[in-house]
Amino acid sequence: MKKTHKRLGQGLSLIFGLALGLAFSSQVYAQNATVAVAANFTKTIESVNEAFVKHHPEHHIKFSFGPTGKLFAQIKNGAPFDAFFAADERRAKKTIEVGTGLANSYFVYAQGKIALYSSKFPVAKKPIEVLKQAKFNHLAIANPKTAPYGERAQAFLQSQGLYDGVKAKIVNGESIAHAFQYVATGNAEIGFVAMSQIVDPQSPIYKKGEYWVVPQADYKPINQGAVVLKRGKENAAIKDFMAFMKTPEAIKIIENYGYGVN
Repeated sequence: MKKTHKRLGQGLSLIFGLALGLAFSSQVYAQNATVAVAANFTKTIESVNEAFVKHHPEHHIKFSFGPTGKLFAQIKNGAPFDAFFAADERRAKKTIEVGTGLANSYFVYAQGKIALYSSKFPVAKKPIEVLKQAKFNHLAIANPKTAPYGERAQAFLQSQGLYDGVKAKIVNGESIAHAFQYVATGNAEIGFVAMSQIVDPQSPIYKKGEYWVVPQADYKPINQGAVVLKRGKENAAIKDFMAFMKTPEAIKIIENYGYGVN
């Protein structure tokens, strides 16, 4: 009887030890992280994160959204971010050049698409004609100096010889999200927005108005780059999240929001 009790006691001690070890291991690898994300990818990365936490409930990731140019400036000036999802490749790679990004972590996570949207004008069938006639009061685009989507929209207008005719009517949003607000609220009757903002079922313009997807051949591809920053080098949450972004589950979510994935 004493031997039985002894073995039982040893067994309980072993189970308790394993449980304690697992709990300790969970605490070690459960981490928080802060990620800078281009404004156009807001809804998409939030949906990806919802799927991610089902696989990794031990981690918590906080997102900070904004124009890519401004986020890069913050990172360069020491903002406490662990990773950066830019709306272009240039700024993501620039973090590597200035010594804040990790070169071996860089990858293109999505390819953005530009669309011309309007609730009042027939842009689906006559986009160029609508722009040429310029009967609207305001044309919204993101700020070309800080937002890749705005830069591409302006370049498209210039390449088509349309820029001078609409220049006086352009209203610049600080980011593509801000430009989208102009058309969503009706403050601008027409605007260049991200395709992802139109196909989002929760978007205020979902299945409203009409849009025209600008042919990819008419503007430089918007390859959106992601990079782990030095602050996130040893962060388990960042490691797991970046790996999840490349899984079929995450890629499907990204494509459902109107992005291309190479």
